[in-house]
Formats: sequence, C-alpha cells, structure tokens
Amino acid sequence: MIDKAFREQDVAWGSSGLVPAVVQDAADGRVLMVAWVDAEALAASLATGQVHFHSRSRDRLWRKGETSGNVLRLLDITLDCDGDALLLQVSPTGPTCHRNTRSCFDAIGAVPVEGPGARLAPAAPEPALTPPSGQGFEWLETLWATIDARSGADPAASYTARLLAGGVDAPARKVTEEATEVLMAAKDDATASPDSRSATRDALTGEVADLLYHTLVLLWERDLPPAAVITRLRERHKG
Repeated sequence: MIDKAFREQDVAWGSSGLVPAVVQDAADGRVLMVAWVDAEALAASLATGQVHFHSRSRDRLWRKGETSGNVLRLLDITLDCDGDALLLQVSPTGPTCHRNTRSCFDAIGAVPVEGPGARLAPAAPEPALTPPSGQGFEWLETLWATIDARSGADPAASYTARLLAGGVDAPARKVTEEATEVLMAAKDDATASPDSRSATRDALTGEVADLLYHTLVLLWERDLPPAAVITRLRERHKG
C-alpha cells in the first residue's frame, strides 16, 4: 500500500522532467537498481502497481520486465528530503538486472541464476538477513509468474486457466479440500511406523504443495498479490 504521505505534486521534476528512482527490495532492503522516472512513468506505476521508468536512450516510457517478464511490483514510494529523488519499495518477480542477477549492484563474479523468480547466488557470503538454512521460498516467485502467464490460456488446455475461469468458488473450494487433505496426511504421518513413514512423509509433502499452489491461484483470482500477505506477516512478526 502506497504511503498516504506521498503526493505526486510534491515531486521536484526540475528542468529535465526527470528524477532518479532507487529501487529497493521491500523484503530485505537490498538495492536492486537505479533508473529515471518522469511524470508519465510515475503515473503508470501508481495506476498499474508495476514499476515503470523513462528510458533516456529510447526516449519513451518502459515497464520494467516488459520483455523479460521480471516485473517489479510496487509496494511503496518515498520522496527524499528535497523532493528530487524517489525510493521505490518493490516485490521483484525474478532477477532485476539484465545480466540475470538479482541486483544491478552485484559484484563482478557473482553467479547468475537462470529462470523467472531466480535469485542471485553470490560469489562470496553476504551478511545473513535470514537463517542460513534457507528454505528456497524465493522459488514461489516462479510459480506465481507461471500462474499469471497461464491466466490467459485456453481453459481446455490448462488446469490453472480452468480454475480461474470458475471464479472465486473454484480455487476457494480446492483450498478447502487441500487443507483437509493436509490435515489427514499429517495425522497419518504422526501415527506411521518407522517402516512406512517415508511414504506418509511423501504424501504430506504432496498435499502441502497442492495447498500452496491452490492458495496462490486463489490470490491471483482475487487480484491480491502475495507480497501483501508477506507484508502482513512481517508486520505481525514485528509485533
């Protein structure tokens, strides 16, 4: 949600009609890139929820990710003290840099990670912002991008498209069904003998995967970005 204190009319555009925008990952504060914004780009970002910039080399509006699919979902905007620079808090979908790295400021020698929603594998360890035993949650960006891409597919050829074509009821019912199956699989795993626990653990893994997938489909159908859910969790964690 954009800070209510931010007002477009407070931006000091100057003679060029441009201001620099620092793009920061809202999840951990990592600076991802710096680019230029004009009034048209700012208005497009606020209207669509996806970050737009002004390309000085092509002298036109451009939406970040319009060719790569690695869009930046806008969460908040802050002006600096002089009003002539913007700080954009975003939720990135995939690598931000054209080198396929998470940030344009990644050091030379950092290893790019392929695919939508991929994150940078750094050449040297960075200060840990999360527990060292990461769980790979960043891959969910790939799943979210896939759901978004298949939203316009032929329902006859795509299960995701069929769910979305059914309106809110179709994915919501599946969330309810999968939650019940998670409960049953968890109880089976809790009472399993050592010899059969491998099978029950595998079943529980599959049911939880189904629940996560259908929950994301439900969020897409309701036009509610997962970033809003992450923000709510962060707020509760601070409490």
